[in-house]
Amino acid sequence: MDLSFLIRSLAEQAVPEPRTGRLRLPTERELGAGLEVSRGALREQLSMLEALGFLERTQGRGSYLRVPDAGFLQLSFDLSQQLGQLTHEQFGAAREMLEISVAEAAAGLATPEDVAALRGLVDEMVRAADAGEEHRALEADLEFHRRLFAVVDNPIFTMLRNGLAHVLRDAVVDRRRLAAEREQAPAGTPRPSDAVHHEIVDALAAGDGDAARTAMRRHFLVWRDATGTPEEPTDGKLP
Repeated sequence: MDLSFLIRSLAEQAVPEPRTGRLRLPTERELGAGLEVSRGALREQLSMLEALGFLERTQGRGSYLRVPDAGFLQLSFDLSQQLGQLTHEQFGAAREMLEISVAEAAAGLATPEDVAALRGLVDEMVRAADAGEEHRALEADLEFHRRLFAVVDNPIFTMLRNGLAHVLRDAVVDRRRLAAEREQAPAGTPRPSDAVHHEIVDALAAGDGDAARTAMRRHFLVWRDATGTPEEPTDGKLP
């Protein structure tokens, strides 16, 4: 039985628990009878769904449908990369398109508290880089971008971001290392690749979606200048 068909069939038969709202499945015997498959074949497919994160089994209580976390997407992306179906350049381009869109959307949603938190992360990034504490600067950088997705709070964007997070972390580590080695900035002046984050925050504070989009696009251009990496293709609408 096709797994996508099986999941749809299970969803039709699942019943929300009154107290928790979790989608509880009928017994294996009832499922087997309803789907007209043997218990052995059904049990094998349920085990596969459990391994993929679509099913949770609780001893003594039964089986529940659930939505897989980002680990499911991470596994899919990892395998696609290892099989040569996705390249580093494609991951980079996807990140750019996603983050540019998120920055534009965040400009219309960011609260003063969001802006203050983002500005604080940029300040932390700059201070840490100036002190040579690259790990602290890295964490502030990653948290800045994570926070932008939290401002938009679109579960699809968030799922994609979380699925790509481990790949993108490696890319940011490499880019920050190269920037630290190659970027030139006067004493007491932040590195351009860190300072450009202030432009994004300023656009959010102004509620200007076009400026936020342009600032995020510039963020990636500055990174490429700093690290000597070629431009990655993005959509034709970008400035």
